[in-house]
Amino acid sequence: MTRERTTEALYDVDELPPLRKAIPLGVQHVLVMVASNVTIPIIIAGAVGVTTGETAFLVQVALLVAGLTTLLQTVGIGPVGARLPIVQGTSFGFLVVAIPLAQEYGLAAVFGGAIFAGAVQVALGLSLRWLKRLFPPLVSGIVVLVIGIGLLPTGVNLAGGGADADDFGSPTHLFLAGLVLVIILLAYSLGRGVFSAASVLIGLVVGYLVAIPFGQVDTTEIADADWFAVPTPLEFGLSFPASALIGMGVMAIATSVETIGDLAAVTKGGAGREATDRELSGGVMADGVGTAFASLFSALPNTSFSQNVGLVAFTGVMSRHVVSIGAGLLILAGLFPKLAAVIAAMPSAVLGGAAIVMFAMVAAAGVRLLAEAPLDRRDLLVIAVSVGVGQGMAAVPELVAIAPEEVRVLLETGIVPAGLLAVVLNVVLPGRERGSDSQLGDAEAPDPTP
Repeated sequence: MTRERTTEALYDVDELPPLRKAIPLGVQHVLVMVASNVTIPIIIAGAVGVTTGETAFLVQVALLVAGLTTLLQTVGIGPVGARLPIVQGTSFGFLVVAIPLAQEYGLAAVFGGAIFAGAVQVALGLSLRWLKRLFPPLVSGIVVLVIGIGLLPTGVNLAGGGADADDFGSPTHLFLAGLVLVIILLAYSLGRGVFSAASVLIGLVVGYLVAIPFGQVDTTEIADADWFAVPTPLEFGLSFPASALIGMGVMAIATSVETIGDLAAVTKGGAGREATDRELSGGVMADGVGTAFASLFSALPNTSFSQNVGLVAFTGVMSRHVVSIGAGLLILAGLFPKLAAVIAAMPSAVLGGAAIVMFAMVAAAGVRLLAEAPLDRRDLLVIAVSVGVGQGMAAVPELVAIAPEEVRVLLETGIVPAGLLAVVLNVVLPGRERGSDSQLGDAEAPDPTP
C-alpha cells in the first residue's frame, strides 16, 4: 500500500523546531538568497562609480537591512508584517529605475524616491482588504506562475556561471550546478528529518567545498573585509526630485503585485491554503515600511524573495521562527563583514543548481493555486491571454523598447501585464460566478436521454 502525500506543513507557521534543526534550516534560507541580495548593490555601485569602500558599505547595509526587514515580516509590529516565513531582500524590480536616477541625481535621489515608494506600498497594503476580491486563486495563481517562469532564466544563467561570466557555460560551471542539483534531490529523497528538510543547504555546502579546488571561490574579498563594522545612517543623504518619486512610486505598485503572489505562493505551497486578508495586508505593508526604513540606512528597496518562497514549498517547513533565525544571521553578517564576504563568495554555478529547483517550485505553487477549482473554458482563456502576453513581453523585451522607461520597466518582467490582464479579464468576461461552460475535460455534457 502506498502512502499518500499531503500538503500539510512539516512545521506549522508558529511552530519552532528544535534548535539543532532550526539553525541549519535558517542558514539554508540565508544561503539561498544572499547572492541576489548582495549582487544588486554591487551592480548599482559599478553603474554610479563609487569607491571600493562605498561598495563594501552598500553590501554591508544590504545584509543588515534584509535581516531587520525579514524580522518585520516574520514577527510583525501591530498590523505590519505577514507573520509568515517570508524573507525580505534587495529588490531587482527597482534596479532599472534606480540606476538612471543614481547616474542623473546621485544615490540620494534613489533613497529619497524609495521612501515615497514605501508610502505607496503601505497605502496599497491598507487597501488590500477591499481589493482582495480582485485576487481570487485564478488571478493569484497566474501571478505566481509568471513569477516562477520568469525567474527560471535567472537560475539557468547562474548555473552557467553568471550571465556576464567570460567562461559562461563551461564544463566546470555545469558540473558544479549539476552536482548541487543531484545532491539536493538525493538528500531530499533519501534523507530523514532535518537532512531532508535541509537538503538545499547540504547541496550548497557540498558545492561550495567542491568549487574551492576548482578555483571558483575568490578569497580576495574575504581577506580584505573588516571583522566588525556598524553602518552609519544616511551615509549618502536623501533628495526628492520629481522623477525619482514617480519612477520609484510606479515600481512600488509592480513589486506589490509580486509580493501578493509570493504571499499566496508561500501559504499554498507550504501549507496548502490561501493567504488571509491580514497576511496579505500586513505583508505588503511590511514591504513598504521595510523599503522606507532601508533608505535611512542607504540600502536599496526591499521586497519578498521568491526563491525562499520556493524553498518553503520544497521543504514544507512553514515555521516563521526558522526564517527569523535566518534573519538574525543576516543581521550578524551585516555587522561582521568578514562573515558576509565568506557567504557572498559562493560561486554563481553552485547557487544556480539550487536556484533552478527553488524557482521551479514557485511556478509549481502557481499551478497548485490554479488547480484549486475546476477550470472551465473562460478560466483557460484568462490564463492563456494573461500568461501569453506577460511572458511574451518578458521573452521579447524589444517589443516594449519604444515605451517610456517608467512604463517599460513595468512591462519587461511580464509580472505586471500578466497580473493586470488577469484581474481585468476575470472581472469583465461573462461567467465569473457560474462558469461559462462545463469543467475542463468535459466540454460537452452528455445527453441524459438514451
